[in-house]
Amino acid sequence: MKRNDALWKGVIEDLFDDFLSFFFPQSDFMFSLNEGVEFLDKELHELFPGTTGKNIRFVDKLVKVHTRDGPDHWILVHVEVQGQQDKDFEERMFTYFYRIFDKHRKPIAAIAIFSDSSPNYHPKSFEWGILGTELRYSFTTFKVLDQKEEELKASPNPFSIIILTVLLALKKGKIQEGELFELKLDLAKQLLSKSISKPKIHALMNFLRFYVRFEDYTKDDKFELALDQLTEKTQPMGIEEIIKEQLAAEYKKQGFKLGRAEGRAVGIEEGRQEGREEGKEIGRIESTIQVVLSAHEQGIDKGVIAQLVNIPVEAVDKILAEYRK
Repeated sequence: MKRNDALWKGVIEDLFDDFLSFFFPQSDFMFSLNEGVEFLDKELHELFPGTTGKNIRFVDKLVKVHTRDGPDHWILVHVEVQGQQDKDFEERMFTYFYRIFDKHRKPIAAIAIFSDSSPNYHPKSFEWGILGTELRYSFTTFKVLDQKEEELKASPNPFSIIILTVLLALKKGKIQEGELFELKLDLAKQLLSKSISKPKIHALMNFLRFYVRFEDYTKDDKFELALDQLTEKTQPMGIEEIIKEQLAAEYKKQGFKLGRAEGRAVGIEEGRQEGREEGKEIGRIESTIQVVLSAHEQGIDKGVIAQLVNIPVEAVDKILAEYRK
C-alpha cells in the first residue's frame, strides 16, 4: 500500500485542478485557481504526529484553495484515500476536522476516496451522542468499486483515467495476467488519444505504469516496450543503455557469464538455467533500478521514490550514486 499511497499523493498534486472539478463539479465557479493552491502536508503531519511507523498515511492531503470572493477568502480541502478497511476511519476523519478547524477557523471540505476491494465498506459519517447531546459529522465520499467504467471512459476529465486505473488494479487476481496486460495497454491508448497537456499525460501514464503491476515481471518490460511503440520511440533511452551495461557487468561478477549487449534478457535466461528464482531476483533488481533512475530524472522526491519501490531512502541514494551519469 505504501507505493500506491505515494502514487496517489503525487497525482493529486499534479492534477489538482482536475481533481477538484471531478469530485466537486461546482468548483469551476467557486475557486480562483489562478491565485495558486498551497499544499499543507507538513502542517497536517505536525497536527497528527502519531501517523508514523507502520500506520503512516502518506496520501492524506490538506490544500489551501482561494475562492472567487476575494484574495483573503479561502477554504481548506482535506483529502484522504483509503485503501483498506479501518474501523476507526469515521472518528479519524472527525479528528482531522476539529484539529484543523481549531487552528485555522476556516471552512473545510473533506472527501474520502475508498480504493479498497470490499463492496460493503463505505463509512460516510461520524456520530456520537449522550444525554441529549448529539453530534454528526458527514463528509463527501467516493467508492471506486461502485463506479461505472463506461461513464468514466466518456468523461472528458483527465482524473477519470485515475479511477479507471484503480478499477483495473482491483481486477488483479480475478482475471488472467494476459487479459490484465491487454486492458492496461488499452487504457494507455485511451489516455494517449485524449487532448491533454503533455505534463498531465506524463503524470497519468506514470500512475498507470506503477499502480497496475504484474506478478510476471517480464510483462512490465513488455508493457514498457509497447508504450515505446505507441509513443513512436525508435531508440532506447540513453539511461536504459547505461543500466544494461552496468547490470551486464554485475551479472558477470555474480557468475552468470554475460559477454554480450543483451544485458538483462541474457542474464535472466542464463539465470533461469542455473535456477529460476535467481533469474527472477535479477529481473526485480533491474526493474527497481530502472524505476529509481527514471523517477529521479523526472524530479520526483527521493522519499517518494523509496515508497514507490519499497526500499529505504539510503538504498535510493546508493543506486543514484552508482548508476547515475
